[in-house]
Amino acid sequence: MVDLGSRYRPKSQRYQFPWWLLAAVLICVLVLWAFVANNDYRLIFKALTSGIATTLYVTVLAFSLASFVGICFALMRTSDNRVLTEIATFYIEIVRGIPILVLLFYIAFVGAPFIVQSINWMISPLSSQGWIAEMSIRSFDFTWRAIIALTIAYSAFLAEVFRAGIEAVDKGQIEAARALGLNRWNTFRHIVGPQAMRTILPPYGNDFVAMIKDSALVSALGVQDITQLGKVYSASTFKFFETYNIVAFLYLVMTISLSLLVRWLEQYLKRSSPWDG
Repeated sequence: MVDLGSRYRPKSQRYQFPWWLLAAVLICVLVLWAFVANNDYRLIFKALTSGIATTLYVTVLAFSLASFVGICFALMRTSDNRVLTEIATFYIEIVRGIPILVLLFYIAFVGAPFIVQSINWMISPLSSQGWIAEMSIRSFDFTWRAIIALTIAYSAFLAEVFRAGIEAVDKGQIEAARALGLNRWNTFRHIVGPQAMRTILPPYGNDFVAMIKDSALVSALGVQDITQLGKVYSASTFKFFETYNIVAFLYLVMTISLSLLVRWLEQYLKRSSPWDG
């Protein structure tokens, strides 16, 4: 029997074959075939494999820290305390106005030396007695400088994502939870959090995908990620076309895989959410 009702469903609810995904899979198959058929591609891929771990390490750690800092500033900005709101707004607006690459250089070459000098100043009474050695700027690893910079940069964007999700929840439900005797934590855990997650997930996942791509900026500091290793390999072999094909392929695999995971989670939350009535 023909389902005539499907003709009148909203377009967003009809099944549509993902032709874009088919095209992406075909490209991946072609690239994998090139790996098998071309020895140069195999050598390049082997040279870049160690950079995959560095890219994922920087991305996951920086995004986790940025999420924690972001939700703290989101709670501050939605607070009834005017001082906390102004501090959070100042931080968010200033950080979002600075390009990530500029912030990366600033943290690496200005912020890190300042932190080291401050630590040495605080421990100067102990170091003068020979009880503890002063900290050297060289001991502040460039990978951690990059992680701190990405954390600061993305925490401001994530704070706005979390704030939008929190404010999307009907205030009447929060007031009802308070009337039932729930404290702030239980209200957030049982009422605000589950509903805010549905609003937050799409932009939150998009920001994670964006951080995977923006992690390539750490190559400017010499961090041995995929981009930096590709830059070094291509400069030494002059095989720029083959090398950057592999670099682009590796980033595409990570970003498309994550995008599909976020879409699946979004559909799962829609099916399992008790808030749809």
